[in-house]
Amino acid sequence: MAGGTGWVGRLVVEELWDAGETPVVLARSTGVDLTTGAGLDEALDGVEAVVDASNVTAAGRRRSVEFFESATANLLAAGRRAGVGHHVALSIVGCDRVDLGYYRGKRRQEELVLADGVPGSVLRTTQFHEFAAQMLGRGGRFALAPRQLSQPVAAREVAVALAELAREEPVGLASELAGPEQHWMPDLVRRLAQARGTRRIVVPVRVPGRVGRAMAHGGLLPSGPGPRGRITFDEWLADGAEDSGSGWTSEDGPHRTAPPA
Repeated sequence: MAGGTGWVGRLVVEELWDAGETPVVLARSTGVDLTTGAGLDEALDGVEAVVDASNVTAAGRRRSVEFFESATANLLAAGRRAGVGHHVALSIVGCDRVDLGYYRGKRRQEELVLADGVPGSVLRTTQFHEFAAQMLGRGGRFALAPRQLSQPVAAREVAVALAELAREEPVGLASELAGPEQHWMPDLVRRLAQARGTRRIVVPVRVPGRVGRAMAHGGLLPSGPGPRGRITFDEWLADGAEDSGSGWTSEDGPHRTAPPA
């Protein structure tokens, strides 16, 4: 499980443990680096499938491409040597239509997974409910929220879908996974702020140029029919709106974890 200590990865690990499986968590904190490949051969020994939910916090194109290209190439190469039968990558709905610098890295990741000799699957999902918590968690008096139309899905439902996909035969580009409802992102951040009783002011931000127009006019919505999560944003709020902190960890690489308490 690459990125197994991060936002979605830890939920995938919990899902696998609950199903009686033994996940191998790839985390830099235990001495394996996805960007260099150090330690991957030992970590993947005997592994049947790799799920990659690793991430980089940088939003710029160059840093994003560098990270996803190196991390993905190293994972795939180590997977070939270890005889891994399925490589599953988490990606983003609309990354092929909205030209954000960060999305260039996700495109490169998809290209490598879908073109490589290791049988692969890519699951694109919409923004998570937890993305509103990430916006609210950034410091300062004001919480900036991009003016984007979204169809958010619960991170836990994404984790379940990734685990299920890893157990199946590779499918290439899987059907896009989205949430049950469409919302404007600033509205979600405001609702979360109210639920938490914070006095921070939520400020909608219109991203300039073609990227902003695409975000505001459905560029990050699913392009066709596909699986839909069941947990609404209101249900997520009522369940405690778990704060995932800063979001995905980026380049953590591998240890074998104990079952969650």
